[in-house]
Amino acid sequence: MRFLVDRCAGRRLARWLTETGHDVVDLSDAPADPGDANLLARSAEEGRILVTIDTDFGRLVFHHGAAHAGLIRLPDVPPKGRMTLMQRILDQHSDALERRAVVTVRGDRIRISERD
Repeated sequence: MRFLVDRCAGRRLARWLTETGHDVVDLSDAPADPGDANLLARSAEEGRILVTIDTDFGRLVFHHGAAHAGLIRLPDVPPKGRMTLMQRILDQHSDALERRAVVTVRGDRIRISERD
């Protein structure tokens, strides 16, 4: 799968995704934050699933109808648990992600929202 990993999601997660065979753009080294709308637009243009801990992306997608290529939101996931949780998401929800789903994690719950 192709991912765009927001700087707030962490370099370690981006490296792990790369090591597990995914095509990853890591924004940890980006010189400046381009803003949420620009990141979402970039993910759509490049066909990359955006991985973030920022909750503002949900508003852009659900309230403003912003285009995207899939979104994984990990707002409550501590850095140590992100790789384990990502593996679980990939194992159980890859098909939904390929259909551009929005995956939101809250505690131990994973919610999948798909477009109609």
